Amino acid sequence: MSNILYQTLDEEKVFKDPVHRYVHVKDQLIWELINTPEFQRLRRIRQLGTTFITFHGAEHSRFNHSLGVYEIMRRIVEQVMDSLQWEQRDRLLCLSAALLHDVGHGPFSHSFEKVFDTDHEEWTQAIVTGETEINRVLRKASPDFPQKVSEVIAKTHENKFIISLISSQIDADRMDYLLRDAYYTGVNYGNFDMERILRVMRPHEDYAVIKYSGMHAVEDYIMSRYQMYWQVYFHPVTRSSEVILRKIFQRATELFHSGYSFKDTPTLLMPVIEQDIDLDAYLQLDESIILYYFQVWKNENDPILSDLCERFMNRKLFKYIEYHPSEQMTLWKELVECFEELGLDTDYYLEIDSSSDLPYDFYRPGEDGERIPIYLQMPDGKLAELSTQSDIVEAITGKKRTDHKLYFALDLILEKEQDLKYRETVAKIKTLLDIT
Repeated sequence: MSNILYQTLDEEKVFKDPVHRYVHVKDQLIWELINTPEFQRLRRIRQLGTTFITFHGAEHSRFNHSLGVYEIMRRIVEQVMDSLQWEQRDRLLCLSAALLHDVGHGPFSHSFEKVFDTDHEEWTQAIVTGETEINRVLRKASPDFPQKVSEVIAKTHENKFIISLISSQIDADRMDYLLRDAYYTGVNYGNFDMERILRVMRPHEDYAVIKYSGMHAVEDYIMSRYQMYWQVYFHPVTRSSEVILRKIFQRATELFHSGYSFKDTPTLLMPVIEQDIDLDAYLQLDESIILYYFQVWKNENDPILSDLCERFMNRKLFKYIEYHPSEQMTLWKELVECFEELGLDTDYYLEIDSSSDLPYDFYRPGEDGERIPIYLQMPDGKLAELSTQSDIVEAITGKKRTDHKLYFALDLILEKEQDLKYRETVAKIKTLLDIT
């Protein structure tokens, strides 16, 4: 085993951070991981994808979120290490997994994943275990250390407690992104008393529990998450920009497979468009690359690709209305017919987008999915599942909320209104969409 497990820096490195004030690094291993090309790439990938189009402050990156998760994990580990009788290897396993948990994210994260059918967690594991600088650094700890980090990220590691600290209903990842995203979007919804939660967190077998006296801080955390999803993460304007982003990728892929000749061949995107991408090609992708192609494609000969890129780059978004599938079954069919009469491509200018969230739940035998609940440590030492003690949490437990929006290119519809032969169809669309 390499001595890097026990190597500390001559002088502790400190990152100034707007959320945690400081991020402290004293381990040689962590410092070397931060300075790998694969981790530095996260500076060029936004934490919140297209949310910056709605909340202009949301320009923060996966890089500073990952540092934040590491910092929370560092504080938790310092608190529980002695009581768990952990060795240095366990400590650095927690810190490494926390730092690297998002290293596999692609540009615009989840929108990119939906179109090209990729999984950032699978790419994270590939980066950790593949021929990368991150892997080389981790192997300094021991030959199997990269695999152990990968197992924590994949939730297959034998130590379930370590997994729970980075992936559960109350973990370092969620605590950082709620506070960080609230800070950068300028909203108050995501704020909660993290200091209190860390003080009342206690290790218990395969997961952390919360002292009963800290229940109200956890209630606040659960409600903060609930509000952030519906006020920020699922904001309808952000979803409009995501729809356009996905349509750009969809159009570029369709054009490529049809034999279309691009003015500027998207060389760096070709492997993912062809669904034949290796690790080296994946790591070359970041948001600066994507935005370059969008800027270039504004001048493409294909009118749809050109228009979509113009919309995304200059914030000319689709409009939307509430959509209730069970109540408006014929609306979609009628709109498709009208769009076709106007010569508008419904594959690109009409879309239903759905978002759903389950703010808190617990495992129910016979149902799919493993949901480790949040447990409270009662004054008598026994454990109680959170929703049995909190009326607030019980009210939202197990309740999955889904929201549907119908997005459309209103400006293209109104342009057709100038042509006498389309006025009746445009009037019908206005009636269907309740546009005055």
